[in-house]
Amino acid sequence: MESRISRRCFLAGMAAGWGLSVLSHTRQALGYAANEKVRVALVGVGGRGTWFVDQMPRLAQVVALCDVDRRKIEQALRHWEESGKKLAGSSQAWERRVGEAMQRLASHPPKVFRDFRAMLAEMGSQVDAVVVATPDHTHAVASAAAIRAGKGVFCEKPLSRTVHESRVLCELARQYRVATAMGNQGTYSGPFRRALELIRLGRIGQVKEVYVWNDAGGADRKEPPQGQQPVPEYLDWDLWLGPARARPFHPQWMQRHLWREFGTCQLGNWASHTANLAFMALKVHELWRGASKGPAPRIRVEAETSGINRLSFPRWEVVRWHIPARAEFGPITIVWHNGSTPGMAELLDRAVRDAPEKQKGLWRFAGTLIVGTEGSIHTTGHNMWFRLLPEEKFRDIQRERPETVESSRGPESDWLEACRGGKPAWSNFEYASALNEFLMLGNVATQFDVPLEYDPVAMKIVNHAEADACLRSEYRQGWAL
Repeated sequence: MESRISRRCFLAGMAAGWGLSVLSHTRQALGYAANEKVRVALVGVGGRGTWFVDQMPRLAQVVALCDVDRRKIEQALRHWEESGKKLAGSSQAWERRVGEAMQRLASHPPKVFRDFRAMLAEMGSQVDAVVVATPDHTHAVASAAAIRAGKGVFCEKPLSRTVHESRVLCELARQYRVATAMGNQGTYSGPFRRALELIRLGRIGQVKEVYVWNDAGGADRKEPPQGQQPVPEYLDWDLWLGPARARPFHPQWMQRHLWREFGTCQLGNWASHTANLAFMALKVHELWRGASKGPAPRIRVEAETSGINRLSFPRWEVVRWHIPARAEFGPITIVWHNGSTPGMAELLDRAVRDAPEKQKGLWRFAGTLIVGTEGSIHTTGHNMWFRLLPEEKFRDIQRERPETVESSRGPESDWLEACRGGKPAWSNFEYASALNEFLMLGNVATQFDVPLEYDPVAMKIVNHAEADACLRSEYRQGWAL
């Protein structure tokens, strides 16, 4: 595939950790004027999708809404009406303009769909880009359909439910050359980019260990929902199931983080944020490029759990990825603690013992500790803020903004600029697919009690056929990826 990219842009992208390759001008660069708005369709407008209902009218032209739940569409229209009225009275001219845009959307709604496939078929050239904020199990099919239609895609985290889905999305984005981004928003904060610089500049020395945690744990459900309930009149249950196997309706299935078939638990829900700084700054994604000489790299992953549960997720889990040398970095181990694991108390004491008392609760919930030979970096769960430890040693280092890599205008703005032909967003699918493969490999490891050897170039677990099969999933007819 031809890569149209300047040397300057390429070097800047590699310094920032964009991933395997960078296309500075996508096929989707439509010759926008600087102030022309991208036409965006929103797929999934409840839950996390409500953020995009509010934000996209500020940045783009919303031309379609899609959700399997009619109530979510109605809520979106009410939000535009109510927020539009509030902003119309603002003292700020830009807020009044946003208010006017929201009121127009409420009074003259964009086209509404239940099925994103029908939306893409009908809207055709009227849509430039798509935001996907559906449940985890439909991220990949919705994103893939949009890319095949030539649309840019902003997909909320996790990028996909399985390793294979992430690989397919990466390959499709390369093939169709559209602007993509995954919604791990910490990537776009000033402190994240400054921390990345400090790690790569060696300010905390050589890193050998990274600890990532979340205290929520898994549901550890032992049996599926029992019985059958009537499908609510506002819900298209078959479309909600999407690629998953058909079954009678039960509302508990819709609590996706309870079930492996629909969710990714905290590795997808939180580690997409929390593990991101270490993965990017230490160039773990370079392993997906392969070795220039010698055998292909291998990542060894092993898990301890409260008990293997292939229906749901264990009450607690500890996952260790043993990562070989890559780029200029030596081998490291990344350790994930989820729930009340053995060793969690000791880890948290190590990370937050010197923190202000009023902030300890928030920091204990989720965070990262990147341990170097000269110091450590401790971040919040979204990687949007960090401390340098010991604090007295690094007191004079500014931590708010990057000094050598580019700043960001925000995740949605950076993606929309890429849709216009600008630089790729840092969490474009080229990078985000590697991060998500890495995390979803952890969800495979928690289903087996032996270490797994993963070849990231071939996308294969080389020592365990049953585990390798878990990298993929089957799809119902009509929902092929």
